[in-house]
Parts: sequence; C-alpha cells; structure tokens
Amino acid sequence: MRAPRTIRPLVAESWQRSARVDPDGVPALALDGDELEAARERGPLGTALPVVRRLLLDDVRAAGCIAAVTDASGRLVWVDGASSARRAAEAMGFVAGADWAEDRAGTSAPGTALRLGRGVQIRSDEHYANAVKRFSCTAVPLRDVTGQVVGAVDITGDDRAVERHTLPLLTATVAAAEAELALAALRHPRRPAARALPGSELVLLGSDTATLRTGDHAVRLSERHSEITAVLASTPAGLAAEDLAAAVYGDRRAVTTLRAEVVRLRRVLAQHAPGATLTSRPYRLDGIRTDVDAVLSALERGARLQAVDGYTGPVLPGSASPGVDDLRDRVRLRFREALVADGGADALQAWARTADGGADEQVLRALLAVLPRRSPRRAGLVAAIEALGGR
Repeated sequence: MRAPRTIRPLVAESWQRSARVDPDGVPALALDGDELEAARERGPLGTALPVVRRLLLDDVRAAGCIAAVTDASGRLVWVDGASSARRAAEAMGFVAGADWAEDRAGTSAPGTALRLGRGVQIRSDEHYANAVKRFSCTAVPLRDVTGQVVGAVDITGDDRAVERHTLPLLTATVAAAEAELALAALRHPRRPAARALPGSELVLLGSDTATLRTGDHAVRLSERHSEITAVLASTPAGLAAEDLAAAVYGDRRAVTTLRAEVVRLRRVLAQHAPGATLTSRPYRLDGIRTDVDAVLSALERGARLQAVDGYTGPVLPGSASPGVDDLRDRVRLRFREALVADGGADALQAWARTADGGADEQVLRALLAVLPRRSPRRAGLVAAIEALGGR
C-alpha cells in the first residue's frame, strides 16, 4: 500500500514503517483478563488511570468519542467512552487487550506516538489500516518519574478527536497523571539494591559491531550479538521470540537459531556485564544503557550540538538486520525532526557535515533557509540539494 502524495511527512514515514502490516487485518488480542486487571491495578498505569478517568472521561463521552490507555508496547489496557463510539470501534479491534503498536496495527495515534515519543494526531485517511479510516485519533505518551515511556493516552472518534484543543487537553491530562506518578514515587521510594552492580554501556554508533563497556573494561560483541542487543535495547517493553527473530534475521521462523544465540549472549553478559539481565517471554534486556539513548536524550533536552557531537555514525552501519535498519531510520528521523524544528544554524550545519545529515534534503533546505544571503556556503548547499533531488 502506498501513501497518497499529499500526505504529511510524519504519516508517510509511518506508512513506510507499517509496510509489513496487513491493511485489511485487525489487531490481535495480546492481553487476557488477568493481565489486564494487573496492568490496571498495579505499576505506573495503575497510578495514572484514576487521573485519566477523572480528567478525561466525562468530556470524551460528551463529545461522542472514546478514551484509551496503552502500555509501553502499545497494548490497550483500558478503553471507555461513548457507547456508540465503543461499539463502532470494536469492529476495528480497538478493544482492551488488543495490540495497537505501530508495527502491529499500522499508523495510528497511540502506536505512532509511542514510536516517536511525542504527541501525535492522525486523521481518518492517514491511518494505514482500512478498518480505521472511519476514525481520527490523538495520543500523547505517558512517562514515569525517570522519563521512561510507560504508556500512552488516546482519544479516538470522529473529527472531534483531532480538533485543535484535543492535543492540549491530552497533554494537560498526561501532565497531571505524570505528576501523580512523581508523587507516588516520593510516597513509596524504591529501596536501593543491597549490592550495587556496575552499570554497562552499549556503544552502537559508527561501528559494524557493538562494544560493551562496564567500568574500565570493554569487549567487542559479535555481529549477531550486536544486532540482538541493539534491537532489545531499543525496545524496553521486550519482544516475543518470533518478533525478535524477524527483527534480527528477517524470518519469524528462525526462533531456534535465535534461542541458541541468546544462550551464548547470556554467557557473554554474565561475564562482562553482571548488572545486565536478558529475560525471555518476552525477550527483554535491562541494565544496559546505549550511546543511542545518550544522543536522543540530548536532543530531547534541547542540547542539539551535544547530540550531534555524540553521533559518531549510524547504528551498526554494516548490519542488514531489519530491526537494526529500522533503528537507524528512527534515529535519523529524530535528528531531522529536532533540528529542522529548532532551526538553529549551528546545529543544522553540524548535522549537515555528517554523512546522514548531508544526504537529507529536508535538513539541507532548512539550513539554506537560515543561512545569511551572502554566506559562501549557500552555493554548495544549492548544488547538494539539486543533486539529491535528481536521484
């Protein structure tokens, strides 16, 4: 399926990421009754849900729409609202327990907001799946006190779900929920571990294989272990075995091969990163930070030049794994969006000097727009833009 030529860049890029999703399919149920009850009553969503209900539900019902909350991986934990809208949404699988992650359901406000880490509005025809094109939606990610995304809050319905006031309303609701999470953290602080294990960093940028650093010790991982750790480190909620196999090998059937590699990887982590854990069902990697996290965090803080300086090259540039390729694209997109929106000449020039920035026509056009008219760089930029446009 191809996106219309007039579609917004944000949506077009989401459609490209959604290419493996069946546009005529319906999201599968991923949480059963017990799992839903646990998610609603415990953890960060258990704390945030009462705030969302109190601040959002009456207005959403009055507007004939529905409100929803997802977990960090895009699974709907709670759905409520106008009864007519809920009945209509059931036909497209928008029900509690369904998996609305972007890579499962295609372009939608909750899935795409989680993917991009910011508020998103998706109008009817901008949805990737055909069954969803009757609806419009707005969603904003929800973060805990550490800044970790723990879910998203969504409003879905007709065109009223994407009115100008809807995104500010959701942003304010999420801010109130996050304040409640912060208060809960103060009331019930986590006890420190009895023995602090050294933290580890995974260096993924600019090298075909990853380097695992723990204190003064460093070890270079194999290509396959680099790909597995890169994919898992960028997916905090974890991945099912079939999904991880598809991300690493491009083949959902390669689960047996994957499991053998994971056994070997666990041995490497036990020896070189004792504070890290690699669990299964789903596969999830904890206790390791990455240089990708560092540069994206700098972008979020507005430290654009610091982020560009820390970007030493694409994520595992020699890897052909679909999940790594997707991560590379996500990082490039975050840089483009942050730098073009900010419009700072210094940061744009620094990014344009990198291979990724220099090959991005949008970045070069943004830089051209902010350079002084007599700048000697303008002629070279125009030539580079024309060359990119001719590809």
